[in-house]
Amino acid sequence: MFRQVVTATVPSAIAVDVRGVTKTYEQWQRSGDGRSVLRNLLHPQKKVIMALDDISFTVTAGEFVAYAGANGAGKSTTMKLLCGMLTPGRGHIEVLGLSPQAHRIRLMQRVGVLFGNRTELWWDHPVAASLEWKRVVWNIPRREYQRTKDLVVELLDIGDLLHTFARELSLGQRMRADLALMLLHSPDLILLDEPTLGLDVLAKRQMIRFLKRLNAERGTTIIVTSHDMDDLEEMAQRIMLLSHGRLAFAGSFAELRRSAGGLCRVTLTMPNGAVPQLAAGRLLSAENGICQYEVDTNQTPIQSILAEVSQLSDVLDIEIQKAPLEQMIAELYSRWRQTPMGEADMVGREATGG
Repeated sequence: MFRQVVTATVPSAIAVDVRGVTKTYEQWQRSGDGRSVLRNLLHPQKKVIMALDDISFTVTAGEFVAYAGANGAGKSTTMKLLCGMLTPGRGHIEVLGLSPQAHRIRLMQRVGVLFGNRTELWWDHPVAASLEWKRVVWNIPRREYQRTKDLVVELLDIGDLLHTFARELSLGQRMRADLALMLLHSPDLILLDEPTLGLDVLAKRQMIRFLKRLNAERGTTIIVTSHDMDDLEEMAQRIMLLSHGRLAFAGSFAELRRSAGGLCRVTLTMPNGAVPQLAAGRLLSAENGICQYEVDTNQTPIQSILAEVSQLSDVLDIEIQKAPLEQMIAELYSRWRQTPMGEADMVGREATGG
């Protein structure tokens, strides 16, 4: 078990404070036409990419927050800003009461960062060598190091991996070893960018269980990005959604579902492969007598759906479920792409911790 601790951040208990942050990149533009090579050399063209556009939010100490968005929305940029890898073009950032730019070394002594597509493990050395390296470089007291190491090795089930070379680990094993390495200095805040990327079902379950336990028992503040909305909904207490570099939604997953509409799935089990038509639903699939429909309960109440189904003969079974969160968010993204996001279109622009 993790020892119960009170997370020491700032008196206001705000772990992350982001105010009016804007970040742009410049991309060199090159033509694929050979005739324009000289023109590109003499008059190079640059394209300004707005990675983050005046975003503001806070995360309270001890929260577990999901930070999501489509590719290019600005998720990884935000993570890099929070740990001082990048500097904002404009705005204010404070993490655990410190400026990531002015106090990066002090801050990183209290923050753990894990990017799903990167590793800090020594590739041609056993995992144990990487753990020992961190103890020495980070000057972790040996007694504290041993206690924390024993704990994460047990909970992450990597005891049999300690003497395995990092290059020989599977992706799931490497992710668990990277997480153990990140936790050796007992960070108050953890930033996870796609931690379940590419993991199989079992490895993903282990990762999610461990992170939830770490947050619940130790009070560690966690901010996690992922494209897997089901994972985020299971892990996090609330979600912030980015679109085109702007914070488009901040709130609970229940509020997100309400914002996305009342989509649900109605599944009917029919005899002899019958495929009935539902006036209120759109047929999604029909196979071996199992018919699935999509229904918007904002337009058609559940009572009306049940009344229509009751008029059908030979219905063997009916099941009504909420539509997958992935689909609901895809609907939101589609809506945001079609309509420029002004102030009136945005939910939770000033996002505060729960």
